[in-house]
Amino acid sequence: MGDKAKAYGRYNLMILIPVILLMALGLLMVYSASNNIAEHRFGDSNFYLKKQVLFCALGIVAMLIARYIPCTLYKKLVYPLLLLSVLLLAALFVPGLGRKVGGAYRWINLGGFSFQPSEMVKFSLAVYLAYSMSKKGSDLELFTKGLLPHLLVVGVFMVLIYLQPDLGTAVIIGAWALVLLFVGGVRILQLLALLLLAAPFFAYLVWNADYRVKRWLAFLNPWDDPKGIGFQIIHSFLAFGSGGIFGAGLGNSKQKLFYLPEPHTDFVLSIMGEELGLLGVTVAIVLFGILIMGGIRIALNTKDLYSSYLALGLTCFLGLQVIVNMAVVLGLLPTKGLTLPFISYGGSSLVMTLAGIGVLLNISSRNSS
Repeated sequence: MGDKAKAYGRYNLMILIPVILLMALGLLMVYSASNNIAEHRFGDSNFYLKKQVLFCALGIVAMLIARYIPCTLYKKLVYPLLLLSVLLLAALFVPGLGRKVGGAYRWINLGGFSFQPSEMVKFSLAVYLAYSMSKKGSDLELFTKGLLPHLLVVGVFMVLIYLQPDLGTAVIIGAWALVLLFVGGVRILQLLALLLLAAPFFAYLVWNADYRVKRWLAFLNPWDDPKGIGFQIIHSFLAFGSGGIFGAGLGNSKQKLFYLPEPHTDFVLSIMGEELGLLGVTVAIVLFGILIMGGIRIALNTKDLYSSYLALGLTCFLGLQVIVNMAVVLGLLPTKGLTLPFISYGGSSLVMTLAGIGVLLNISSRNSS
């Protein structure tokens, strides 16, 4: 076997080991956080754990498939991927296909399975920006060739996601795109001007929806209404505060006992803080840090701009999602329904995130060959 074949068969352990450990930690926390709710709702304390194990298995298969698909293939499929993403978002508004959860159409139902199109959008946009930015090169400094065309494409997806309605995910996608465009060479003055123009529009969208205003009020001072808008974040604070350094012990959370709503999804880190303490949360942060540094290292070591931008785009999305979720549960950002990668319960996010990890592993293998 030649050196090139050996390199292609290797797995980047700086990526793979943290992912495996985070998934194992996720299964542990999903079971601990959900067993009481699962028993109450379905009469089976293992209900959510069994589904999460299935999601992990599907995600690992997706990761292994993506690991051996040449990342250059996505460059050839960039526009079909964008079109597919648009059609999936549009399908949310088709009666019988779109499923309304929490007042928003974010899920598509197909044959007993459901998934979030926004997860596909993240991957499609990562491929599109990598392809387009690598092709334009130094022309990214020009407004008409750099910021404007990318803004139009990303803007279409932001509008479709906002209409679900899901302003938070739209804003996160916009922020992620600006980071990539900045790295690619778009002038910072153009990006700052765009942010200044967008700020009043964002404020209007928040002010125009009562539930968004309440989220901001809860963020600014949850103690004003501890039994209403501040209830969720206050109980997240109580979970972290009671955990201390070493935690109350696995399975001993009190906030999961129907105090903290849906503790196995967006606020699973709060339960981890209560049961495993500062030590457990620190371990998770370190694992995420190693994974993100590994992704950035892959991006820096690639032999072509497209692969570099694709690796950076996937890594930045992962890192941004981790930062936003942690900031929300700690009260540093307004409440936003965003899962913690690999740890929160959920299928669409886990499977697509693991597929993205597979793409990173493929790019890493090409760097070594």
